[in-house]
Amino acid sequence: QVQLVESGGGSVQAGGSLRLSCVASGFIFSKNAMGWFRQAPGKQREFVASILSGFTTNYANSVKGRFSISRDNAKNTVYLQMNSLKPEDTAVYYCRYYGQDYWGKGTLVTVSS
Repeated sequence: QVQLVESGGGSVQAGGSLRLSCVASGFIFSKNAMGWFRQAPGKQREFVASILSGFTTNYANSVKGRFSISRDNAKNTVYLQMNSLKPEDTAVYYCRYYGQDYWGKGTLVTVSS
């Protein structure tokens, strides 16, 4: 069955960096688009970044220039490199497999000022 396991969240001060990972299984990873979303306390889940099977990427305006999504098809893993973090980036970050609209359980990122 499909599994998405996120890791790499944690607490960091503003201006710091974190790299999130999402290991996927149960489907042909290399042929599918993947994405990262986030949900802050009291807010709706929102799009952060996506990467197609052909490595085309897309970003929310709020993270452009600070976050970078990448994938390693040999490891069935999608990454989110987050730099210059801000307190407003605090959220639970979710990995998404677009093919079957499947979500991971999320990893918490907390950015303090």
